[in-house]
Amino acid sequence: MDLRIFTEPQQGATYDDLLAVARAAEDLGYDAFFRSDHYLHMSGDGLPGPTDAWTTLAGLARETSRIRLGTLVTSATFRLPGPLAVAVAGVDQMSGGRVELGLGAGWFEAEHQAYGIPFPPLRERFDRLEEQLAVVTGLWSTPVGSTYEHDGSHYPVSASPALAKPVQPGGVPIIVGGAGKRRTPALAARYAAELNVPFASVKETRELLERVDAVCEEHGRDPRSLVHSAAQVVCVGADDATVRRRAEAIGRDPQELRANGVAGSPEEARERVGRLADAGVERLYLQVLDLHDLDHLADARAALAG
Repeated sequence: MDLRIFTEPQQGATYDDLLAVARAAEDLGYDAFFRSDHYLHMSGDGLPGPTDAWTTLAGLARETSRIRLGTLVTSATFRLPGPLAVAVAGVDQMSGGRVELGLGAGWFEAEHQAYGIPFPPLRERFDRLEEQLAVVTGLWSTPVGSTYEHDGSHYPVSASPALAKPVQPGGVPIIVGGAGKRRTPALAARYAAELNVPFASVKETRELLERVDAVCEEHGRDPRSLVHSAAQVVCVGADDATVRRRAEAIGRDPQELRANGVAGSPEEARERVGRLADAGVERLYLQVLDLHDLDHLADARAALAG
């Protein structure tokens, strides 16, 4: 099981906080450091305020050496696809080819209102997401010296030189995530290297992964070519007191976390991860909400490394 660290810095974190977590994750042997792409906190005061996801990842690209970097997930409402493709390709270059792009339709209306970002109805957001995926992947896959055209209703592209290019062969891996039963699996089958199931039960995770496998086969794609991943909150401790302290630090109940995340003793955490693996999960994003408890990263790694 690939283990990745996933953070929510809109809840209150500086760039230096994120750098400390990314470096700790790298030193501890985690596969990747990911962050959300949000501009507004969901609880608390959010101080000192949000950081831009791709600005942050550009900095981390120069201050880490091995760990992979990415977003779960960038909202298609935040950026035009052409500039997004340029920015992500640039961060890929800066990292030496360690970047992945999670891209979704967007859901948090309040942050759009808070920062003047248009928030179309759900159907249009998915239409825009589909077109963004087409444009971003089209720009990256266009041979150097050729031009790219896209006759789209939302993002028409004409005579683009399709630069800059990522350094990873085939472009930056795309992650599509969500619990949608129709369009999300179809978009993953068509455009993605990975399908991510966020914060679902083991049963729901199994059902969603089985659904995307069926959609891959309908599209003539080998389901084994699509990485199956999940995101789960982590709260691990050697004893009940440590678990309780870490749960209270993020405003959660220990028993609720045991039911809905990778939580509890090392044995309980391993049991949950084993059930997720049996459901088809190959890669696990551990959502770390207290970014100042770096010992938690070490404890989780020690608990799950085997």
